[in-house]
Amino acid sequence: MAHPKKQMSLVADVGGTNSRVALADGPRVINATIRRYRNAEFPGFARVLRRFIAEQNDVEIAAACIAVAGPVQNGRATMTNLDWTVDAETVAQMTQASTVSVLNDLQAQGYALDHIPSDSIRSIIPCGAADPCANRLVIGVGTGFNAAPVYETNAGRVVAASESGQVTLPVRNEADLRLCRHISQQGAIPAVEDVLSGPGLERIYAWMGADAGDPRTASARQIMADCADGGDERAVASARYFTRMLGTVVGNLALIHLPFGGIFLVGGVARAFRPFLTDLGFVEAFRNKGRFADFMSTFGVSLIEDDDAALTGAATHLVRRLKDPVR
Repeated sequence: MAHPKKQMSLVADVGGTNSRVALADGPRVINATIRRYRNAEFPGFARVLRRFIAEQNDVEIAAACIAVAGPVQNGRATMTNLDWTVDAETVAQMTQASTVSVLNDLQAQGYALDHIPSDSIRSIIPCGAADPCANRLVIGVGTGFNAAPVYETNAGRVVAASESGQVTLPVRNEADLRLCRHISQQGAIPAVEDVLSGPGLERIYAWMGADAGDPRTASARQIMADCADGGDERAVASARYFTRMLGTVVGNLALIHLPFGGIFLVGGVARAFRPFLTDLGFVEAFRNKGRFADFMSTFGVSLIEDDDAALTGAATHLVRRLKDPVR
């Protein structure tokens, strides 16, 4: 299919496992152009980009926005869970786009808010109507973990980047301490992402086995399947531990950012846990903040089930950038 020259934008969501790339017409992502690539099959994002452009008949684009799972500084992103870098200069050279942005992927998710179909948002903890100018918070749980606060200002929306998954894991009890020791023995400093991610769920399962003197391993997919059918008590225990730790960390982030406009969970692992969050203790752990327990009821938590929301956010960000090049 031929595309008009220099009228469309290219948007991408580069995660730790997969990359999604698409064309956008203004803020609208063209669904028919969305392509998903397994990162393990490519030496770097440049090859992904080259493949996509070729598949779109060497489309000539006007602008590009790449959302990357990793810290971004001066237009250059270093991925947290993949040995890739993505920089605006290389993207501009490959696409000949006159405007290029590189964002953290959670920033893109923040820009997508208000542009996601209502049937793709599931309430986990209901809350009353919020001030439209209230802070919001997007939290990603997938191959890694991260969060981004969303602020509505007189100058427009601001989505701040962070590396929340790299902070030290909270220790609430003796079991948490044993897990931290287990992670430390593997040569790592126990961080939130070491537990609250797909690989983190596998790490919890392995730790429980080692802790019980019955070492076993399982993939995150298998653990979730066994949790669903109840066929493996350790899988259920691992999912329960994950869920309660997630509630604790999300509650901590809520107190830091005060997102009275809502907390939004995104990412493949977050979606996989949706059927279990209530039964396995997410709400109790989220609100377990001592004298601030009642205060925690002021925060609503929802799950975004739109797998392509980051692409929408990248397209929305580009529209804003083209209107105001200073952004």
